Amino acid sequence: MGLYTSSRNFGFGKSMGFAASNALESRYGGGNYEGSQAGHYNTVAAHKERFDKFIDFAKSEGISDAQKITQDTLDKYAEQVADSGYSIAYAQNLISSVNVVLSALRGNNALKVSPSEAVGQRSHIRTDIPGGIDRAEVKIACDRMAAAGLNRAAAVTGLAREFGMRGKEACIGDLNRWIKEAATQQAINITEGTKGGRGREVDRWVPVTATGLEALHRALDASPSGSRNLLAAGEKYIQFVDGELNRARTHLKAAGIDKYHDLRSAYACERYEQLSGSPAPVLTGSVMTANRDSDWAAREILTNALGHGRIDVVASYIGGRSR
Repeated sequence: MGLYTSSRNFGFGKSMGFAASNALESRYGGGNYEGSQAGHYNTVAAHKERFDKFIDFAKSEGISDAQKITQDTLDKYAEQVADSGYSIAYAQNLISSVNVVLSALRGNNALKVSPSEAVGQRSHIRTDIPGGIDRAEVKIACDRMAAAGLNRAAAVTGLAREFGMRGKEACIGDLNRWIKEAATQQAINITEGTKGGRGREVDRWVPVTATGLEALHRALDASPSGSRNLLAAGEKYIQFVDGELNRARTHLKAAGIDKYHDLRSAYACERYEQLSGSPAPVLTGSVMTANRDSDWAAREILTNALGHGRIDVVASYIGGRSR
């Protein structure tokens, strides 16, 4: 326990950033003294800077107190880092710094993520076929979730598969607006819950298919009374994730879908074939069969549809460009 008066952040301070600084300086002796600890100054500064990215992520999950961080929080952050297009070395450093800071705050290593397991083997080019390409798998997962009373999780599953949405986008998106847009524009604009607030700056229109319209109506039916999205009044996104969405993962895996993110990849693979006229490389043993112009045009559209800012990130969903 820290020496500061606040009961938040294990007693190291009211804000997570301030607490992290205090915990690191306590561990490394401040990093600015003469003697053996002087060399730790740069180490402390580097950990502080990298941990700031985790703080931003934690805030987006509704967490402002390090005492509320769980292993699931760390696993989701590691997944986001792995999907961010960073170099493996930098991604490992980001995760390592979270491990170091949490160890300093907590006084133990009970919560941690292996940097090498999270991103060390990742090339940012998808080589395994994602679960959920076959809609029969998605239906099995959704039916099992619904039977277990997890209708909102089933709605998230459908939205992720039909529109390539992230979990947060599916949870807090304005369902009423989407239904109206589907009727008038035959497409929906994904703006809420987007990564880095991109939805406020860049339109992200995604076409609505027949199965997509079914997913929208299923989500609307699952929406709590008086809500415009999938969250109940007073419910925070992180509470929904740690509760219903987490409980539904067993049904997802039982249907052959490893994780929700695979549904984004399944959407991307299907859309790529519609746009390019050829299967996604990950479906053909990492062999690109589309001509380069068609491939590039499809990737540009998918970059926007998936809510990314760089075209090379699409390779982590559909495979790379082999020729």
